[in-house]
Amino acid sequence: MTLASPEIVKRRRGLKLAAIAVLTVAAALAAGQIATLPNLDTWYAGLIKPAFNPSNWIFGPVWTTLFALMAFAVWRVLRLPASTPGRQPALVLFYGQLILNALWSWAFFASQSPLLGLVDIGPQLIFIIATIIAFRRVDPLAAWCMVPLAGWVSFASILNFAIWRLN
Repeated sequence: MTLASPEIVKRRRGLKLAAIAVLTVAAALAAGQIATLPNLDTWYAGLIKPAFNPSNWIFGPVWTTLFALMAFAVWRVLRLPASTPGRQPALVLFYGQLILNALWSWAFFASQSPLLGLVDIGPQLIFIIATIIAFRRVDPLAAWCMVPLAGWVSFASILNFAIWRLN
């Protein structure tokens, strides 16, 4: 019987953590899409939108990029030793914002309520900013990977508010 070398063990752990990162982020993406897609061509198409509302086609590439960055960021933090100071709170904040991200689609699209979307997106943005701060303490690159999400969700907050006001 041969034992795996420390390098093989490390590589396997990294792959397992990458799978966890990708699968959890992909699950949030899928949960959001289940709520969003049936309502795009029906309810959402009938809403009055502000002039700065992007074309529908832009949302797919933007969110795909943001979710890929989120998966990479959380993988970087997951692979740190469990004893790393600040790692656990950073992960709690990350998964909190991820849950709020998925719930936004259910609040806004599935419930067909821009007001419920606003109720979700405010705390979501706070969690994203807190995640960036917490990630910066344990892995600055992971924190930088979350910055585009904060920018996009800030824009989405303004868009969500405008749609609520117009409708």
